[in-house]
Amino acid sequence: MATTLVRPHEDPSRSARAAHKADTVLPTPVPARFPSLRHLGPNWYASVMGTAIVANAGAALPYQLPGQRTACQIVWALSAVALAVLLTARAGHWLHHRDQARAHLLDPAVAPFYGCLSMALLAVGAGTLVVGKDLIGEPAAVAADAALFTVGTAVGLLTAVAVPYLMVVRHQIDAAQAGPVWLLPVVSPMVSAATGPLLVPHLPAGQPREALLLACYAMFGLSLLATLLLLPLVFGRLLTGGPLPLLLTPTLFLVLGPLGQSTTAVNQLADVAPLAAGAPYAGALGAFAVVYGVPVMGFALLWLALAAAMLVRAARGGMGFAMTWWALTFPVGTCVTGATGLARHTGLTAFAWLAAALYAALLAAWLLAAGHTLRGLATGRLLPRRPAAGRAPS
Repeated sequence: MATTLVRPHEDPSRSARAAHKADTVLPTPVPARFPSLRHLGPNWYASVMGTAIVANAGAALPYQLPGQRTACQIVWALSAVALAVLLTARAGHWLHHRDQARAHLLDPAVAPFYGCLSMALLAVGAGTLVVGKDLIGEPAAVAADAALFTVGTAVGLLTAVAVPYLMVVRHQIDAAQAGPVWLLPVVSPMVSAATGPLLVPHLPAGQPREALLLACYAMFGLSLLATLLLLPLVFGRLLTGGPLPLLLTPTLFLVLGPLGQSTTAVNQLADVAPLAAGAPYAGALGAFAVVYGVPVMGFALLWLALAAAMLVRAARGGMGFAMTWWALTFPVGTCVTGATGLARHTGLTAFAWLAAALYAALLAAWLLAAGHTLRGLATGRLLPRRPAAGRAPS
């Protein structure tokens, strides 16, 4: 061992420890398995949501083209496969990169995206009963949707409490950081409220149907009131802080989620109210679907115009592709289903045309987001396959 000089007034034991540390051969860091999964965050579930809504909204449109339902079946199957793959990959992320997974929970910019897990489960489950039943049969579709709805709702309710709790007690944030992603944890119960009515006709008549109906209305209220608390913060941030960074500009479309989904929910619930609630409640709930849905859809169109103008501005400013582009899909899809429901309950052709126009925009956004995502995966830009040069493997 090399001789260690001890300076006057220096603690000999400290010098000995330093010498021992210098002579100790540190083990070479062992590369983590599946390094490409390290940066696979919960935001990736948005791609499943965006794919499933293409199938769900397309199958419900007032206007149906030849082959449209078959195309929706294919897209639903794609969303189901994507969900299975992503659930497996995210399990690998937690298993092999637990430190990063915990860091995501403590990151105020990432944690809200945990709401996407619930919405992905619910969207694929609804698609199973809407179009998937043509491929796997109605009994299997009902069972699959019941399972996905139950798990998705439980995860959504947990997220709606846990993420705001973390934001209050663990995250260090201020009003300047307010953004549309803050809505994600509290929107998932609204998705449950919109998809739960699909299961009502498959429950025994009486209290089971009524319980699910009222539970969906409770989740509708939970999500709506939480949204009304957060939305002024988001808009206030835009007015006082200016435009969002270019890559975050597509997240402005997330505001459409609770608007379109709540309109969808009240119309879907009104459809099954006669099966679960007697007079006069069934008629009142049908009227509420129109009285609530029309004004909210009007505000959704206002926000859509504002968000679209900001998106054009960002595109001119050089906005490149990021996973935030998936925010252009699911929220717009909820407006499609909301307009479809209003067309069904009002009989107005204007709402049917609105649903068709919004669906065309949804298809264009989905093709762009999906194409760029596949290219990013193929080139390794989105999920790097190895650690950056000069950095120790995690």
